[in-house]
Amino acid sequence: MRTNRKGFTVSVLLTMSMLLAACGGNGNTKGTTDTGNAGQTGTGAEATAAAKDVTLEFWTIALQPTFNDYFNDLIAKYEGSHPGVKVEWKDYPYDAISQRLLTSTASGKSPDVVNLNTEFASQLGSKGALLDLNEYLTDEQAKSYFEGIYNSTVLGGKAYALPWYTGTEVLFMNKKLVEKAGLDPANPPQTREELVEWARQVHEKTGAAGYAQQLVSKLFPIDGIQILNEDKTAAAFNTPEAEAMIAQMRDLMKEGVVLKEDADFSKQIQYFSGEQVAFQLSGPTFINFIKTSAPDVYKNTIAVPLPTGKANLRLSNSMNLVVPQKSKNPKEAVEFAAFITNAENQTAFSKVANTLPSSKASIQDSFFTESDGSLEAEAKVASSQSLDKATDYMVGVPSAADINSALTRGLQEILMNGADIKETLNKVEKEVNNIISQGS
Repeated sequence: MRTNRKGFTVSVLLTMSMLLAACGGNGNTKGTTDTGNAGQTGTGAEATAAAKDVTLEFWTIALQPTFNDYFNDLIAKYEGSHPGVKVEWKDYPYDAISQRLLTSTASGKSPDVVNLNTEFASQLGSKGALLDLNEYLTDEQAKSYFEGIYNSTVLGGKAYALPWYTGTEVLFMNKKLVEKAGLDPANPPQTREELVEWARQVHEKTGAAGYAQQLVSKLFPIDGIQILNEDKTAAAFNTPEAEAMIAQMRDLMKEGVVLKEDADFSKQIQYFSGEQVAFQLSGPTFINFIKTSAPDVYKNTIAVPLPTGKANLRLSNSMNLVVPQKSKNPKEAVEFAAFITNAENQTAFSKVANTLPSSKASIQDSFFTESDGSLEAEAKVASSQSLDKATDYMVGVPSAADINSALTRGLQEILMNGADIKETLNKVEKEVNNIISQGS
């Protein structure tokens, strides 16, 4: 199971968009879903029994065979409470689902419920390929998810996905280095500005850097800088605020407070394991790597909620459930997607999969609030506490990967090669606008 997917190719998305964009709506049946998202499963037996028998085709990404027992039980429970409905569960590798979705749709055999990440759910929704779930959900159901995560796939007032399992980054701290620097790990930094000051003090007192980071587009929204304008037709990042953010990063690298490197995840593991940095901004999966590569450092590491930047948000990495426009059973498909993502079932899945739920009610479970003192439990609790400020930030256009690459190259030119900030932002702005115009 992965939550960070390099997804569909641009050509596949464009082809699929042409196939699906002409699909009409399936009728407004708002409020007819019988499966609440606040931990109440409901049956809907009478309504379903009166309808014709249907078979729902349900696709997931890389969940078999690890979670076979969970899903087989879940499907049996749903079928038992919904006479006349059968669910066929199919699971595909993340790099194969795009082509299969394209092929099945082109042949007139669209699946009914599909597991997609936020980026591609948004892309397909923007092309008219997905059902607008607002026509089926009650306000109570829509509001049962964390707002920032739910709204990540709302475009033009249309909701194209139900949030499912998710994850957020936390701040891992080397307790030994932090205490050596005279800092109190029991009172960790709450903001990025405070984290910078902690990193500076660590560097001055211990010689270690504060942290390493990858030069990626998410650095902009963390600081409240939009990458694209509201209707996603042009670049919006070339601002004085962006110049100031990059200039500060450049200065921190010169000081040695932040490592002067475009450090991918494997490099970040290496630096933290070698105690070359005191902090790591990452998801809980980071624990598995340091536990193996540096058991002594693992024992000395604690996890706390990630400090927020000027936007006062934390970025999540979510998986969702969508209903393609060409589903022959839209009402039943939405009901099943709502059942999978209700609070009761999200809580149960999180417990077996060690993920975070997107349902507000799920977080009230003691599983997400109590720690046994282990690093794994600390990270889980810290991640859970971050969900109220979580949002998926994807540009939501077929050219997202190209736009992200352009921003990365620009950051590399400035921070690694000393290019002028304003000139480079001007150049990248033109490149991004060209990418958008070519993809429209």
